[in-house]
Amino acid sequence: MPAGTILIADDDAAIRTVLNQALGRAGYDVRTTGTAAGLWRWVSAGDGNLVITDVVLPDESGFDLIPRIKRARPDLPVVVMSAQNTILTAITAAERGAFDYLPKPFDLKELTALVQRALASPQAKREAQSQPEHGEDRLPLIGRSPAMQDIYRIIARLTQADLTVMIMGESGTGKELVARALHDYGRRRSGPFVAVNMAAIPKELVESELFGHERGAFTGATNRGVGRFEQAEGGTLFLDEIGDMPLEAQTRLLRVLQQGEYTTVGGRVPIKTDVRIIAATNRDLRQLIQQGLFREDLYYRLNVVPLRLPALRERVEDIPDLVRHFLRKAEEEGLPPKHLDVEALDLLKRYRWPGNVRELENLVRRLAVLHSGETIPASAIAAELKEPVRPIESLDAGDSDSLSAAIELHLTRYFAAQGDKLPPAGLYDRIVQEVERPLISICLGATRGNQIRAAHLLGLNRNTLRKKIRDLGLEVIRGLKID
Repeated sequence: MPAGTILIADDDAAIRTVLNQALGRAGYDVRTTGTAAGLWRWVSAGDGNLVITDVVLPDESGFDLIPRIKRARPDLPVVVMSAQNTILTAITAAERGAFDYLPKPFDLKELTALVQRALASPQAKREAQSQPEHGEDRLPLIGRSPAMQDIYRIIARLTQADLTVMIMGESGTGKELVARALHDYGRRRSGPFVAVNMAAIPKELVESELFGHERGAFTGATNRGVGRFEQAEGGTLFLDEIGDMPLEAQTRLLRVLQQGEYTTVGGRVPIKTDVRIIAATNRDLRQLIQQGLFREDLYYRLNVVPLRLPALRERVEDIPDLVRHFLRKAEEEGLPPKHLDVEALDLLKRYRWPGNVRELENLVRRLAVLHSGETIPASAIAAELKEPVRPIESLDAGDSDSLSAAIELHLTRYFAAQGDKLPPAGLYDRIVQEVERPLISICLGATRGNQIRAAHLLGLNRNTLRKKIRDLGLEVIRGLKID
């Protein structure tokens, strides 16, 4: 007995053959066609347990076909294939009611696993939603790398629900762009999108900024102040750099998430709110919890759906698309058209990009303005990326980045010493241990071996410090102080 009948529509005969063979070996009954009409005949006749269709078919778009399939057979799962691997493709597939989206080229094992999931979990009935008008040239996120395809698929699923999302990633990876995409393509797209950067607000004003204040609530409050929650009513509130939120404001935010209401500063009457929360951070919130700087219960309330954005160095294959996008933006602003030669793009791919996409955008815009030629060569890129490396000896105590710079220099030399090979696995734990050992040892010495004082100095729980002392094999001598 076959495990199920799969209907496949793709204009490419070679792809149809590959899919037929791969799924046939897995025990499925497979039927293939090159047209939407052929697929529709099978679906309308009640055949098949799963549909796999390409977006581009010679007689009809696969996207246009999905709503008809869902109306005729709501429980028939549809998987969309496409070589146009953009966020718009993933979101449109989800909006039209597809079970999932499969970007080309794909791994056959991934395809088989997806087929198994689709057949095991038939889709529930739901109304087809109208597709908002989007333009390919106005996509909020750029990139077709495997790392970004995973992000697109998660975003597509999240646009169909109002779940709280925690976006994690290094500075410059585009966390606010993802938050805006979740809003603009989601159920609350007609409502406001309000962004707040916690790190940019004085701590004493955070609660007033978020929840508003009553007249006379504090010195200088001569009028009632409208908070960001009120501004975002019916829409999305994006809390960027959530790790910098003061503990008092965290307590208020937790109440909003638990009870769906808040009070203004100086107010007494609870105010009901209907706002979707999306938070973002470039910090390790678990470490902040350990240090007593972030509420653990708030973390779990915010971290309903964690979404990690890859650093640019993890998706270097997207750099050409990003460069073209930024050059096109510069051209729209009145600058002459420019492009990079192949060697220049290769050089960009080899750079580590500590500032991620934001750093790349700034570089491209700078070159678009300053470089006179139509073609930007590798020499211009090399001149921009070349930074003098200061020796460790030149890093003085007044340099706030001295430790970071020293570690970066150490790692740069370490990687260079490996030649074309990568270092052995487990690098993160080794480096962290190297930093932890002198840090804890010096703090213990400064507190004369008093573990309670050392734990307070480090911002660690006493039991955590004891465990680290054991794990690192440190010897604690009471009464001595390191000079």
